[in-house]
Amino acid sequence: MREFPLTLSQFIIQSQAAYPGATGEFSSLLTQIGLVGKLIAQDLRRAGLINILGATGDTNVQGETVKKLDMIANDDFVRVFQSSGYVCALASEEMEKPVFLPGNWPRGKYMLLFDPLDGSSNTDNNMPLGAIFSVLKYDRTDRLPTEADLIRRGTEQVAAGYLLYGSSTMLVYTVGQGVYGFTLEPGIGEYLLSHERIKIPDKGKVYATNEGNYSKWSEGTKKYLDSLKVNDKATGRPYSGRYSGCLVADVHRLLLGGGIYLYPGEVDKPEGKLRLLYEANPMAWIVEQAGGKASAGTSRILEVEAKKLHQRVPLFIGSRHDVEQAETYIQGRA
Repeated sequence: MREFPLTLSQFIIQSQAAYPGATGEFSSLLTQIGLVGKLIAQDLRRAGLINILGATGDTNVQGETVKKLDMIANDDFVRVFQSSGYVCALASEEMEKPVFLPGNWPRGKYMLLFDPLDGSSNTDNNMPLGAIFSVLKYDRTDRLPTEADLIRRGTEQVAAGYLLYGSSTMLVYTVGQGVYGFTLEPGIGEYLLSHERIKIPDKGKVYATNEGNYSKWSEGTKKYLDSLKVNDKATGRPYSGRYSGCLVADVHRLLLGGGIYLYPGEVDKPEGKLRLLYEANPMAWIVEQAGGKASAGTSRILEVEAKKLHQRVPLFIGSRHDVEQAETYIQGRA
């Protein structure tokens, strides 16, 4: 008889059994993230039929146009975790200020940071989308958390992951013990373990970047990208360019096949575009746990000092060899 894959709930319960002191709250939190993924996936499947495509007419705190699906996805996260009891604070790319949940504190020992709909420029084109999440522990019982409690280095995360909405819906996460991927089986409404202990190749043959910004980059970044296009069989070049406009989709491809994703800073905007707390930190921890590397060009992403909630940072992420090679160009050593 063919063995049936573990469901997300079964896998979490088995993993929890390895820690005698576990209370089950953290495991339930991960299950709730899976529920959010189901809700958003359902909306995405029907988006063209129920008038939820297009923009709202508003801009978010980043100054970006807000899509209707951005707000729906954000509301799904907030709605699920308001009633979960496990989270005492929520912060999102789409919200200027965090949402604090005094009714969940002090029982709720976790804080959740998230990008509710990564790649939202793809919403009207039936292209890949994602969501990214980062979980922090909040141990204080003398006071409610504040915004400052959410602003931490990536090394302080206790869990990180993403949801990928493509030809199938996937939940990929780490708690510091490797990276695991689960694929949603719509027929039974369950996530099934499909990718166990994901390992990224040390070197790839693919790069993902928005080359439309090439003229705005530093000379080191330009030289690195140019080097990937050189015809040199001995080093596996040229690389192939693959860019979807969705960080989750591009990094997921690299996790499975190797290569590098880069969203560098620009000469006039050296801080870059991607958000440190909602995007770079969680994706960096996932890739590191899979054996890869994530850099701001001059330092490890997880060690970048977090100074504000919506802080931006350059990102070079993927196979270890490829990221290290990029660093040599960025730092002027090549």
